[in-house]
Amino acid sequence: MIERFLSSYSNRFVSRYLILAIDGGIVVISFVIACILRFNLKVSDVNWALYKYYLLTLFISRLLCFIYFRSYSGIVRHTSVEDTSLIFKAITLSSFLTIVTSSLLTYTTDNYLFYIPISILIIEYFISLFLMVASRFLVKDIYKTLIANAPGEKVDVLIYGAGALGILTKNTLLRNRYKKYNIIGFIDDNASLNFKTVEGVQVYPESEAIHRFIKDRTDTNLEVVLAIQHIKPHRKNEIIENFLKQDVVVKVVSSVYEKITDQQLKSSEIRPIRIEDLLEREPIQIDNQNISLLLAGKIAIVTGAAGSIGSEIARQLVRFRPKTLLLLDQSESGLYDLENELKQRFRQYLGESTEIVVQVADITDEIRMRYIFENYRPQFIFHAAAYKHVPLMEEHPYEAVKVNVFGSKIVADLAVEMGVTKFVMISTDKAVNPTNVMGATKRLAEMYVQSLNNRFHSTRFITTRFGNVLGSNGSVVPLFQKQIQAGGPLTVTHPDVIRYFMTISEACQLVLEAGSMGKGGEIFVFDMGEPVKIADLAQKMIKLSGLRLGKDIEIQYTGLRPGEKLYEELLSDKEHTLPTYHPKIQIAQVDTQAFLEIANSLIELKRILKKGDKALLVNNLKIIVPEFISNNSIYETLDDLELK
Repeated sequence: MIERFLSSYSNRFVSRYLILAIDGGIVVISFVIACILRFNLKVSDVNWALYKYYLLTLFISRLLCFIYFRSYSGIVRHTSVEDTSLIFKAITLSSFLTIVTSSLLTYTTDNYLFYIPISILIIEYFISLFLMVASRFLVKDIYKTLIANAPGEKVDVLIYGAGALGILTKNTLLRNRYKKYNIIGFIDDNASLNFKTVEGVQVYPESEAIHRFIKDRTDTNLEVVLAIQHIKPHRKNEIIENFLKQDVVVKVVSSVYEKITDQQLKSSEIRPIRIEDLLEREPIQIDNQNISLLLAGKIAIVTGAAGSIGSEIARQLVRFRPKTLLLLDQSESGLYDLENELKQRFRQYLGESTEIVVQVADITDEIRMRYIFENYRPQFIFHAAAYKHVPLMEEHPYEAVKVNVFGSKIVADLAVEMGVTKFVMISTDKAVNPTNVMGATKRLAEMYVQSLNNRFHSTRFITTRFGNVLGSNGSVVPLFQKQIQAGGPLTVTHPDVIRYFMTISEACQLVLEAGSMGKGGEIFVFDMGEPVKIADLAQKMIKLSGLRLGKDIEIQYTGLRPGEKLYEELLSDKEHTLPTYHPKIQIAQVDTQAFLEIANSLIELKRILKKGDKALLVNNLKIIVPEFISNNSIYETLDDLELK
């Protein structure tokens, strides 16, 4: 009952106009008390007939200053130092103006009836200041007491970071009208703050906070909010890990790396930790100006635009104001959703500066692709269309070869024919020493576009190679999320399997950067950070969901899938790298083959493709890509035949 009343009426019950009226009443009371004190409690000695005009003068001065400084506009139940400062400024200025006005009138008219005794004004000044500040903190204390004693679930919170962002976080949590947060302490690495108080809340070192509030805790209604404005990724990861080990829910202020300018924080910006928050990397910086100069006013195509990578590339491309952004995919629903999203989110970029064009098309349909290229004459191509799921492509090598190899060939050949300036191909770490059909087809596509770059110099072909992308369609993170929602178990293929991970945004930023710096023929390799054990990833996601491994949910090991290997590589044994001006991007030095040699191999591969024989097709693929050695696959027998 109390909680519902406070939630519904707290803003109206102590409105700003009521606060202004109370402040006006305090001015009157303070002046009366000051007069009585000035005349040694002898009320009869006060000339009330004259002093009422003094009061009116002071009241008008105070009212004008209250309105100017808006000292009445703060939410009383969240009164802070800033509110006290506004009251101090308003009262000080109004007292000063009253004294100046009184003195000037007395001096210019020689009439002491206008002179308000300074002693009364000084006494009134301190009484008003005390009563106004005290009244606000009294209301705040009453509100906190009522909330604390109201029925319902309460959440204790430790805020990691006692600086400006930590204080904002505290005030934001206390303003939440739908959940009762109790700030039990700050945690800070600054030893000089230990066991001191910040806005009435004590600051603890991390070890002391864990010992005092977490170690022997029986209930689970405790959260830790990470609110540090500048923090190294390694240290952030270390802090999060320490609390996850204690089975504590950890949240983070999403603007950790942003400058706070408006001193405001929304409740939505205090969010649960996501798995990408645990990637130990500094934020990636790209040369936006260079990319903008390259793409502004140009025509660009994104193939596979409805996919995870293609759609993010499209989102980032819009910001650089291309003349036309053509989104191509065979998924009509995906394209429909993307088009609506872009038009809603990026209205300021669309219209006169950028036109969004959607084309439902299959990259393996040469007639359709030629029609699109001839009509739009693109200058830049970002080729993200591909089949990527390893086990499925082991089952369907025909589709993998058809799309990943010959679909890419059609787009690349048209790029040369139409004089496209740059062709950026999205590849994968699975193309390195491939152990599966998908990786081998992507490696063959790399080989073909490189051979085109060596033969035709009108179009610059650039390849970007990176590992797994967090949150992409069909990746392990969305799979684990669904399995957690279903109650488990989480399926991991092998306890020792490791992968490189990168967020979708990071990957696409680097794709655009590599595309802008590429001169043609390069295979750009991205710094993926440290590899992540999938089993560890599963455990972290369980803990981030507030569940306990072995009690609430299980991990089940299912064995390596067809074509899968324990670890991925960004470079083969024969490859080396050269640095670029961007610390996150390197160039792989890869042996290239002559165009005619690759072209003849593809003619034979296409002939075999028409037969539809899986084994024959994969065997020919192994001949063209000799480093393709199958792993945990039915095609391992083909490798054995070659050895014999």
